[in-house]
Amino acid sequence: MNDAHDSARDAAGPSLSRRSLLSGAAALTVAAALARPNFAFAKDARFCASLGWTVWESGRHIVAGYQDAVKRLGGTLTIADANYDVKKQADQIAAFVASKPDAIFITPADAAAIAPAVQAAVASGIPIFCGDSYVPNTTVTSTAMSNNFGLGSFGAQYIADRLQGKGKVAMVSLPSNESWDQRTLGAKSVFMRYPGIQVVSEIAFALGGTTTPRQVVDTILTANPQLDAIWCAWDGAASEGMLAIKAAKRNVFITGIDGGAQSFEYIQAGSPFALTLAQSFYEMAYMNAFFAHEVIAGRKAPRFVITPSYAVTQKSLAGIEIPDNYDQPGEAARLGWTRVL
Repeated sequence: MNDAHDSARDAAGPSLSRRSLLSGAAALTVAAALARPNFAFAKDARFCASLGWTVWESGRHIVAGYQDAVKRLGGTLTIADANYDVKKQADQIAAFVASKPDAIFITPADAAAIAPAVQAAVASGIPIFCGDSYVPNTTVTSTAMSNNFGLGSFGAQYIADRLQGKGKVAMVSLPSNESWDQRTLGAKSVFMRYPGIQVVSEIAFALGGTTTPRQVVDTILTANPQLDAIWCAWDGAASEGMLAIKAAKRNVFITGIDGGAQSFEYIQAGSPFALTLAQSFYEMAYMNAFFAHEVIAGRKAPRFVITPSYAVTQKSLAGIEIPDNYDQPGEAARLGWTRVL
């Protein structure tokens, strides 16, 4: 890791925080259970998954995590993709409740908007497991997700360190999901500590709208001839923003959050895309399915599991083949990556 990255990691806190230990313990529980030949799983269980999206690298890894877990642990799985449509996801959840499965998995695109549907699902008595985001005003059985506030603050700290505490920064936020909005709050909590950092622009992006992230970054670059860095709430904006920066021939670097093969390729190539916080989407889904089996068997599931995130820079990717399975348990360690959140 470079000095700026090391400083950002230190500012984010020790890599073995209490949350890290808790989620690490959950992963060890999974590994230990799978190693025991007499450990009972519900082979005939029926599972339903209402996914807010299945596109992008994140969606593909989430689907793979659920499918692999059910294939390995047992049961059948029905998947429905809401494609960022709130009403569609609420209807999917209601239909799944009516079918009375053994457990329902949910990854919300707009967690607050589907809260009533999730509340009704919880009231039905069916175990409900959420991935990637918590749902406000609900008490689901278990949620597996990243530390979103930490993701946002880590990227902002990287920018502040690289700029040595002085420069002009723009932000592309993603407020449609309460958990994703925590990233922006985390970033702002860092930038406000640096009087020399000036946030000259913040644009809130709306998923499903007519404006693309590329157009948003084009607008930022045009409106700000003096700009040093752009913080993005997710990699979709960072990837498209990188293309905008290159087209404009600007000396600006950009950071993202999510991880995945495309982001890693851009970063490894030395593009303006300098850092991503790579989340463990596969592990989120796998943890949901594993603990669903635990609950069916009469055992306990943790209320929250904070899954690992990794700070990925060009140095992290030097001399290795682009990894597509880094978020499967044990794979990041083989790459020499250490979780930062």
